[in-house]
Amino acid sequence: MRVLVTGGLGFIGSNLIRYMLNKYKDIEIINVDKVGIGSNEKNLKDLERDSRYRFVKGDLFDFGLISSLVKNADAIVNLAAETHVDRSIANPRPFLESNTIGTFNILEAARISNPRVRILHMSTDEVYSEILSGSYREDDRLKPSSPYSASKAAADMFCLAYNRTYNLDVVIARCTNNFGPYQFPEKLIPKTVIRAKLGMKVPIYGTGKNIRDWLYVLDNCEAIDLLLQNGSAGEIYNISAGNELESLTIVKKVLKIMGKGEELIEFVEDRPGHDLRYSLDSTKIRKEIGWRPKHSLEEALKMTVEWYLENESWWRDIVDERVLHPTPWKLRW
Repeated sequence: MRVLVTGGLGFIGSNLIRYMLNKYKDIEIINVDKVGIGSNEKNLKDLERDSRYRFVKGDLFDFGLISSLVKNADAIVNLAAETHVDRSIANPRPFLESNTIGTFNILEAARISNPRVRILHMSTDEVYSEILSGSYREDDRLKPSSPYSASKAAADMFCLAYNRTYNLDVVIARCTNNFGPYQFPEKLIPKTVIRAKLGMKVPIYGTGKNIRDWLYVLDNCEAIDLLLQNGSAGEIYNISAGNELESLTIVKKVLKIMGKGEELIEFVEDRPGHDLRYSLDSTKIRKEIGWRPKHSLEEALKMTVEWYLENESWWRDIVDERVLHPTPWKLRW
């Protein structure tokens, strides 16, 4: 089986490629990535000699390139995306271009040259917006709060439209907050580990009461794999772990694992439109596909913290001013 992974040098993408190569012997993975913000060529450097893996540097905006890659694929996992909400507030255009138009190019290339290919499109819980009680189901209304989530919601709509209009074999997965190895240092958990290791203050937006469901990336990779095999075309599947915790609680847990004191915590100005709570009901994927997370939060968080502490050579070169000297969002870019 030949699988095209877009954004494979990113956080989820690099973990998924490792997962697939470890699980399947008879597989070929083509990874197309523009090597932009959030991508790191170190993530898969050790796979360069694996004959089952090939890297192609390229942008989803390049329709000719994408068409040539889509044409011979048996399956596509679309993970390429601009993901940082703060960046989308400061400069929305790259999010429209990458997340929405990039997805459109994949769908259009498939429609023209490979209409039977299975496409797994990775979306996000943020398309639903916040929910103060209960959990969102797959058929609930979308109400994105940021340019980032709006660009992802638009991509979802194109996926559903291409399934309905052209009968493309598209499956949409909407996952909660992933964490684990190879995550870009701007994200909360790696930023907390890095700054605490360096003896620096750990910034938290507002009061730190914002609630997210924390999903270990390898559990998400297994869900993606199962949906590639058994997901129904035209369907949406929520992926959640049931680990709903405030940002402040997560930071405290990380500091405790590291043996650091809570005096390192520093509250900073909140960002605009910061949703209070996300929550997804993942009954559908659990009942229909048989997926459920295998790692407990405590186990996965400990492994994640240890990975960053043991792999300083990975993050040292990509840590920049946004990690070492964060300021309120409006002053960053």
